[in-house]
Amino acid sequence: MHKLSRFGVSIERDLLRAFDKLIGEHKYPTRSKAIEDLVRREVTAKKSRSAKKIVGTIIFVYDHHRRDLINKIIDIQHDLQHAIISSQHVHLDHYNCLEIVVVSGRPKEVEALFNNLKSTKGIKNAALNIAATET
Repeated sequence: MHKLSRFGVSIERDLLRAFDKLIGEHKYPTRSKAIEDLVRREVTAKKSRSAKKIVGTIIFVYDHHRRDLINKIIDIQHDLQHAIISSQHVHLDHYNCLEIVVVSGRPKEVEALFNNLKSTKGIKNAALNIAATET
């Protein structure tokens, strides 16, 4: 088991209340665990910039009725298919679809895939989540 360190934090009262509400909604057992997760996410994001390989997900929502959008999405994914482990397509409603793409590869390749997808007209929103890095 890793050794734990204790430290004190000063924070605005209103921000702490909002944080406590958030950690309650996310079912964190303690503030410490919530803070640990936030710090780990930021450290992982920083490490990913210099990592040899990253693993994560790209999620995006789009209007599948938009002309030629599905073909553009498929072309982008095929161009960088070596960075894709798998993808899942979910129908949210009559117009909107959610795509979850599990990625693994060099940071620049994964970021290129993400940037190409998110900048495509018709993509309503997109997010890249780095889950792990290999240095």
